[in-house]
Amino acid sequence: MPDARTTLGLALTAATVALLFLGYFRARRLRAFPAHGWLGWLALLSAEALLFARIAPVTTYFTPIAWSSYILVADAAVLALTNRSRLNDAPIVVARLALLSIPLWLIFEAYNLRLQNWTYVGVPSAWPAALLGYGWSFATITPAVFETADLVQAVLPASPAGPALEPAQDSARKISRPAETVLMISGAACLIVPLLVPQHQASFLFALVWSGFALLLDPLNHRLGLPSFLGDLAEDMRRRLYGFLLAGWVCGWLWEFWNYWANAKWLYIFPMFQRWKIFEMPAPGFFGFLPFALDCFAMYVTAAWLLGWVKRVK
Repeated sequence: MPDARTTLGLALTAATVALLFLGYFRARRLRAFPAHGWLGWLALLSAEALLFARIAPVTTYFTPIAWSSYILVADAAVLALTNRSRLNDAPIVVARLALLSIPLWLIFEAYNLRLQNWTYVGVPSAWPAALLGYGWSFATITPAVFETADLVQAVLPASPAGPALEPAQDSARKISRPAETVLMISGAACLIVPLLVPQHQASFLFALVWSGFALLLDPLNHRLGLPSFLGDLAEDMRRRLYGFLLAGWVCGWLWEFWNYWANAKWLYIFPMFQRWKIFEMPAPGFFGFLPFALDCFAMYVTAAWLLGWVKRVK
């Protein structure tokens, strides 16, 4: 029997997913739900059943199986709503998202070596099996955030005057170069300070890391003429920003929901809010997934540009 906090987590996760379903069925669909989406549903529901039946190796690899299945479902929903999607139109981009997702997440793992905010349990002792689990799981992070952002943007209702959440042209927010510099310095400080203070203090500062990459890299991407949230705001386009923020919320609940039931999982060990857990996450930590989604976008754009995969837009 789940306790009250787990029940609350189940209710909030169900409500989040229900809003996505409602948005999907209320939006005008341009085509039938694609076959790869049905394959994703089949894989996800089968994995859930095998998990609760305690069937190996699903019990060990449930997290990457669930997220791989979810990516198929989300992409199919976007394709049905917009007649285009990443897997359908640019599968090589999805492969690049997955490939870069591993080293980009390892940056956060490197911070965690010092900050000691989470640990993993139930991971196979044999290193090939462990590497498969870690690598596969980490490879789903960035694609999941991007696909969810696409889905959120696809289900946002449109207003008679234009796309939802995009106000009149006179409300565009053009940021000055000195302000960009302040943001980048603030981001750099957020990333450096946790490495300089004593370890017992650093463990309280992971919120700075969750915010720092977006603050540092998004203004840099804007200056380089790369896709950026600041560039969108300067052009009075807010849909991508809201899409990624809401994607962080959606993915956060799904990450923690699926992690709670998995055998191989992460546990949060940072020294605060441990009595306020929903699933395995102390409740305030869920708000950290919003800036983390912005990090995923900014970090991917910068890394992909360095590799020659993303070109300047201006």
